[in-house]
Amino acid sequence: MLSLLRIQNLALVDSLHWELDSGLIGVTGETGAGKSVIVGALKLVLGERADKSLIRTGESKCSVEAVFEMADPSDINEVLQTFGIDPCEDRELFIRRVITPTGTKQFVNHSPATLAVLKTLGKCLVDLHGPHDHQSLLDLDRQLSMLDGFAGSGDEKALYEKGYVAWKRKSSELQTLVKSEQAGSQELDLLQYQHDEIERAQVDPASEDDLQERCGRAQNAGKLVSATLQAHSILTNENGVLDQLAEMQKAIRELSESDPASHQWTSGLDTAVVELQELEGELLQYAEKVDLDPEALVGMEDRVNTLESLKRKYGGTLEEVLAYQQQIGAKLETYQNRDELIDRLEKEVEKAMKELREVGTRLSKKRRASAPKLAKLIRLHLADLGFHQAAFEIQLERISDPESQGLETVEYFFGPNPGEPLKPLRQIASSGEMSRVMLAVKSALADQDATPLMVFDEIDANVGGEIARAVGEKMAHLGERHQVVAITHFPQVAASAKQHFLVAKHVEEGRTVSSLMEVDGEDRVAELVRMLGGGGPEVRAMAESLLGGVK
Repeated sequence: MLSLLRIQNLALVDSLHWELDSGLIGVTGETGAGKSVIVGALKLVLGERADKSLIRTGESKCSVEAVFEMADPSDINEVLQTFGIDPCEDRELFIRRVITPTGTKQFVNHSPATLAVLKTLGKCLVDLHGPHDHQSLLDLDRQLSMLDGFAGSGDEKALYEKGYVAWKRKSSELQTLVKSEQAGSQELDLLQYQHDEIERAQVDPASEDDLQERCGRAQNAGKLVSATLQAHSILTNENGVLDQLAEMQKAIRELSESDPASHQWTSGLDTAVVELQELEGELLQYAEKVDLDPEALVGMEDRVNTLESLKRKYGGTLEEVLAYQQQIGAKLETYQNRDELIDRLEKEVEKAMKELREVGTRLSKKRRASAPKLAKLIRLHLADLGFHQAAFEIQLERISDPESQGLETVEYFFGPNPGEPLKPLRQIASSGEMSRVMLAVKSALADQDATPLMVFDEIDANVGGEIARAVGEKMAHLGERHQVVAITHFPQVAASAKQHFLVAKHVEEGRTVSSLMEVDGEDRVAELVRMLGGGGPEVRAMAESLLGGVK
């Protein structure tokens, strides 16, 4: 249930801290007092778009915070998990919305969230109905869902939905395969050519760097040999580096004999001479290794060009080229076994369809058995709400091909007056009629409806006194199974509430302010007297009489 609603600087409300109990909660007040702000705040929590005009004049921002307490938060936690939001702690869900001149921010369990998150949560938490707000009742999928809830067909529906997904998947695979067959042999020839081209190249990503290195060396063989022989000549020619170093070694030995201390900084010369002598041999060996064979160079260049061409066609790297080859190889295998696969898939699709129709038939049987019972129950509630001779039917129409919801469509039909044809609920224009129909449906489904909070925003408009009493009784009955907030102008509805809150408007320091307070005892009687039109002892006695039925 909604345990707390906190509003700051929203329209006429500067600060509101509203703690709610379970059951039916009545909210009353004079026209223009600010009752609509409560509904507006709830809509903000449920993800409705907002703009800066909602911010109280003179303030920089407004905010709405709601706390929901849940007996079992597992379903809500699953929703939160899909959006990457922390689960509920202590079975409480926190939703906060902040509106500034530049935009809005949303938080769920203190984590930033999107409006999509709030809307998804709102569908699980709150069912809000106003005098012109019955979309959930007019939606055909919702009507079907309500019938399934009443029929207790959850298991059959889950099996059907699973079977439907399996049938659609197999059907899609079959259609794809048939279309590929119809595409002709050109695509097959192309795939085979691509596969063979990569196969002939014998692609080996591990050897690519070595090939590039050898090819580069072969392409520069002339320069490499020339530079190597030049370096060798400098070392070994007459009066070359090695000859000069030999003379230098002779001079250093004489120096060391005359001054042994100099050996500590001249000893490195012998090491340098040895290393240069080794370099001489390595230069000759390197010159002999450099490949000057033009045919070998052409072969390496062709190999490099082939690999680069494959990378341009099929991927930026040789690894991607091989991956592409594997992919088209699988396609070729599919093509080559196409007839066999088509035959197998046709049998699988036929089997999936048979299983789907079997479970769909069981689901349909439950729906068709329950539809008259639910319609009858709704008619009884409609009679309590003043439609004594109204007709209400739930019509199921079988469809040729299975759909995601089942083997039939469902629509609710209503006829308020005898002799008039029944019309779909979506064609009913009267908001007063729709409000009572909605309340009758909700009352009939009170045990099956899982929505914890129901909000009725002046749905008792355009009804008479006796009907208003019946509306209050129905709402109180719903309040035994749900938390119900009723914003009403009718004392009969307000008197049926377990809690009664009064919205009042007054002026503080030259500013209009709306406030909300719980009324009980004498204050509640006084509010009912006001709602009854004021007056003397008779009106007060009527107000007390209305409260006499509240437990």
